Amino acid sequence: MTTTLITGANKGLGRETARRLVEAGHTVWVGSRDAERGRRAAREVGARAVVLDVTDDASVAAAAATIEAEGGLDVLVNNAGIEGRTEDNGVIGAAEVTADEMRRTFETNVFGVVRVTHAFLPLLHRSAAPVVVNVGSGLGSMARLTDPADPAYGYPGVAYPASKATVNALTIQYAKAFPQLRINVVEPGFTATDLNGHSGVQTVEQGAEIIVRMATIGPDGPTGGYFDAAGPLSW
Repeated sequence: MTTTLITGANKGLGRETARRLVEAGHTVWVGSRDAERGRRAAREVGARAVVLDVTDDASVAAAAATIEAEGGLDVLVNNAGIEGRTEDNGVIGAAEVTADEMRRTFETNVFGVVRVTHAFLPLLHRSAAPVVVNVGSGLGSMARLTDPADPAYGYPGVAYPASKATVNALTIQYAKAFPQLRINVVEPGFTATDLNGHSGVQTVEQGAEIIVRMATIGPDGPTGGYFDAAGPLSW
């Protein structure tokens, strides 16, 4: 039985990924900052709940201890993320972004990935087929950000693309360091979720497709790659 942890899984892409992986036969842990929301989501999709705040060392350590005591981990999906928007749901652009805003975004999107991955590496190393999926974004692609013909070119935000580009670099370096793991970053596409004020153009069912696909790869699957539902992406 494959055991999977998904961070930020009480709603949106995380919850849909949990639902799909439960259907695929995984034992799934729904990681959530809010205990009650996590329990509710886990109950609804047939998963297990664990309190996990990716910005808090003690919370992550406690979650790792819980999952280790319950048998270990095979798949880690680093899904928790924030975009950073104004009170009227606008994107925080280059003229408005501050060091504090950058720090807040990186705390979840970058340091959270490092914190959780570091804590769960010992468990993953004990798995026969360990997998890590980092949920990234097309906005983390330098190729897309610099191509005037690409929709990503017109995105005015700073903190979110910078954080997701860093997740891309983390994925590459982790994959090189741990060749026995399958570690990839995925671009779900512009999905309607709370993160973007439900302004996305596709459903969570569509967005979760590539996450689920990469969470279920075998030991002969790709590693150190960047993928969307159509295939490999340019960094």
